[in-house]
Amino acid sequence: MYRVDLTTNRISRLTQKRFCDLALRERDHLQEWLVHQPDALGEELLILQKEFDGFDETRERLDLLALDKEGNLVVIENKLDDSGRDVTWQALKYTAYVSTLKTVQIVEVFQKYLDRYCNGGSASEKICEFLDIESLQDASLNPGNGQRMIFVAANFRREVTATVMWLISRGVMAQCFRVTPFTYGEELFLDLQQIIPPPEAEDYMIGISSKEVEEAAAQGTRQRALELRFQFWAQVLARLQADGVGIYANISPSRDHWLNAGSGVRSCSFSMIFSYREVRVELSLSRSEASENKHLFDQLFDLRNEIETTFGHTLDWRRMDDKKACRIVYARVFDGYNKDCWPDMITWLSEHIQALVAAIQGPLRQAGQMLHLQDEGE
Repeated sequence: MYRVDLTTNRISRLTQKRFCDLALRERDHLQEWLVHQPDALGEELLILQKEFDGFDETRERLDLLALDKEGNLVVIENKLDDSGRDVTWQALKYTAYVSTLKTVQIVEVFQKYLDRYCNGGSASEKICEFLDIESLQDASLNPGNGQRMIFVAANFRREVTATVMWLISRGVMAQCFRVTPFTYGEELFLDLQQIIPPPEAEDYMIGISSKEVEEAAAQGTRQRALELRFQFWAQVLARLQADGVGIYANISPSRDHWLNAGSGVRSCSFSMIFSYREVRVELSLSRSEASENKHLFDQLFDLRNEIETTFGHTLDWRRMDDKKACRIVYARVFDGYNKDCWPDMITWLSEHIQALVAAIQGPLRQAGQMLHLQDEGE
């Protein structure tokens, strides 16, 4: 860093120092500088408390507690020449502690700060002014998982920077600022730079981490769905075996949302479908030639009244002219992912897959024989 002398049109190098060499202290100096100039951290922040110790059953203190323009609480941890190896663990604990603070508690914390350090004033009014709102009823203070962490130190250990980068990748909002003192004669200068995430890459990194968090959540949801399906089909197959439903005798549980059984005509299967909002039974006509599927469907549709009378319900006939396949469907709404509903769902599937087979298998095989589509052994 250099000092510019415009009179002589020359620059002079500033001397980089350590805080300890200057007899500067964390609480008396660095903390106070940030309290009175919080925008040195690159944004407008409202300091709510310093040396905050309002945690139940612990005497720990966080350096600074602030509020950002979105109403998120910001935990600021300051170190001088060395970040230490435990600063991220400390900040995580403090962030967990403050994550439960409600609006009324935040106002109370800030009011104590104003009364002690700022000659009083209305905490609620100052928060409203900072957030540019009419009243606290319009505010969303400390929402959800919006808590943030800011680390300030002259040097960061590798275990600290690695942990912060990992937190960012998991969607936790964290920043590291390197603070460096310089002297020039009797003058003292301070350089404060954000190093993690790099300012020019911050939006990109936040976007990537948000995407990864979303993908991880989606993957977790998908995995739970797969496990539920396998459990559900295992129970369904056990019931079908008990009920003597022969077409599923050699079928194993699946993690798919469907379970198919042969009908006697190749690529035409009886299916049971399980989703979070319904279960259904259906005949799927899925031969490689669309014309064959449409012909089979039309043959069965001509027998619609007879088939529905045997089945006992009105079926949903889906010719799907814009697609190769055709389906004949009967469905019922259930809360599929609620296991309390499973006994009724399984009973419904067993009853209606048997009824569908009884109503359609004979006419389907006759239609298949007319087109020489029946497969030996099915």
